[in-house]
Amino acid sequence: MSKTHVETVGSAYERWSAGDFVGDVSFFDPALVYEVGSEFPDSGTYAGIERVAAFMNGWLEAWDSVSLEAVEMHDAGDRVLVGVSQVGKGRSSGISGELRYFHVWTFRDDKVVRLEAIMDRDDAILAAGLSE
Repeated sequence: MSKTHVETVGSAYERWSAGDFVGDVSFFDPALVYEVGSEFPDSGTYAGIERVAAFMNGWLEAWDSVSLEAVEMHDAGDRVLVGVSQVGKGRSSGISGELRYFHVWTFRDDKVVRLEAIMDRDDAILAAGLSE
């Protein structure tokens, strides 16, 4: 894998850790698939950049503030495995909290074609094609 994939993913989390979810998305393929694991409240498969954007807009509406920080990142060829720390304050509940989970980014050339949200570390490692 090119070092560029890790840099692309890293720059996304730099923005997201500051709460900026509106910045550059040119690295996403128009046919992007976002797979949210069954352990998450909004689990499902969201296909196409418009559908993913609609999902994300709805997700963001639930928060007064939210950020995603990459706490670990692993190069896995055409994939990048990221340990994520999500910190936020719910809009309706007013409750603050943190959630730890994983993202697996899959690239085709220089575009992200698949993004997976996975709760379990072992499942994320397997999805990324890595082994301990």
